[in-house]
Amino acid sequence: MIHMRAFTLIEEARLAFLTQKGITYTLVHITATGFQKSILDATNPMREYFLENGIHDYEQQKQGTTNKIQVDTKILTNCEQVQTITSFYRPETKKGDPRLWVYNVKKYCTPDDILAFTFFEDCLYVLNITKSDIIADYNNPQSNPIKDLIYEIEKQLTTVADELLSKISIFANEWIRVDVEADTGIGRTIERLLGIPMNSAKDPDYKGIELKSARPKTTRTTLFSKTPDWTISACKNTQDILAKCGYITAEGRLSYRNTLVCNIPNSQGLFLYLNGIDNHLEIKKKQDQINTDIAVWQLKTLHETLKRKHAETFWIATNTRQSYGYTEFQITEITHTRKPIVTQFDYMLEQRRISVDLLLGRGSHGDTYAFKLKKGGVPLLFPAPRVYSISGI
Repeated sequence: MIHMRAFTLIEEARLAFLTQKGITYTLVHITATGFQKSILDATNPMREYFLENGIHDYEQQKQGTTNKIQVDTKILTNCEQVQTITSFYRPETKKGDPRLWVYNVKKYCTPDDILAFTFFEDCLYVLNITKSDIIADYNNPQSNPIKDLIYEIEKQLTTVADELLSKISIFANEWIRVDVEADTGIGRTIERLLGIPMNSAKDPDYKGIELKSARPKTTRTTLFSKTPDWTISACKNTQDILAKCGYITAEGRLSYRNTLVCNIPNSQGLFLYLNGIDNHLEIKKKQDQINTDIAVWQLKTLHETLKRKHAETFWIATNTRQSYGYTEFQITEITHTRKPIVTQFDYMLEQRRISVDLLLGRGSHGDTYAFKLKKGGVPLLFPAPRVYSISGI
């Protein structure tokens, strides 16, 4: 499990703001024990962030105090920029579980606070998400350390998708009839209009840009679909899952169709479990107070899939109507994102903003293991989303 309490609404708003501004970060929860002992566990999302940003690789670090690594760090408040260091180490005890500590951070936090770490221009920055009103700091007309950092990172973010926006603008304000009356009808129609062949579901749609369309009442959007890793799963294929968990439909077919979230069993007893020790996302079945292993994904594989599928994405919002027995849609807005924050993926699974739909035993329709993002989750998973009104393109 990831050691992270649920965010407050204020903290969530502040994290969403950072993400909107293009700040990539990793988070740590200051527990009472960690505060007292000056020890923070480096969770898997933290280790991945440090590795991806070239800060530190715990896998290459030997145990013991003599092998500590120190990184230049600044603790930011709205009135101070405190120069300090962060120490990365693996103790001699046990298995040398990855640890870290920011020197002097106790002066700027209390137990149960959540801190954000972000790396920029060879320096690690620390912000107290619980205590610092970073939104007010940014909007303050006067210069301050938090505002200055966000502004400098914003300046480096330049993203364009003029060609695709130009193509979509041709259909501005038009009502378009869907090619097929299905959940995927709008997406397939947009792809045809743009001259995009049917997606293989593995790679982005348009020259590296993924297209995701949503109807007005859509509450979740599919991020990607990924089959479990059968080599490390208790069930070795979909048929094994159906044998253990499936049910007979009205059509007489053995099927399984339901949504899975972390730690809360669904109506058939299945739930997701984040195994932070093995870096796995697991499907388990709770029955008679016993949890049975079903299937496993490696978190690293899910992260790579997310990064590949959503390196750059247009999230297309639409209105729909019925006309002469057909569905028509109108494109209203496009949210443009780049480079998901993969460390956020695990947090959002744990906080049930990302769920998994199992659609198994569907015959010719194929079996699907769909990872879905709850409505409103885009600003938490993707930095600096840009929103275009289609009429204004």
